[in-house]
Amino acid sequence: MVRLLCTSMPLCFVQEMTESTTVKVSKETARKLAALQRSLQTASMDETIEILVKRHRSEVIESAFGADRGRIGSFREEDRGEDRS
Repeated sequence: MVRLLCTSMPLCFVQEMTESTTVKVSKETARKLAALQRSLQTASMDETIEILVKRHRSEVIESAFGADRGRIGSFREEDRGEDRS
């Protein structure tokens, strides 16, 4: 689990189970993350950032594989190319 602890300085501290790192963000970015955390009702900044990462990943996947969205229907038995009678 990673925790993001923001201070009054434009730095955030990211802590994992066995190691930690510092991520430098502006005060405005830290305020926006805090507002987003309240909006999403997450318990930590880490959860908030995880949600953002997952959403971004989903958007990338959808943009790559969504070219025929709305034009392709569900698979039907008649769609099989073989004779099963």
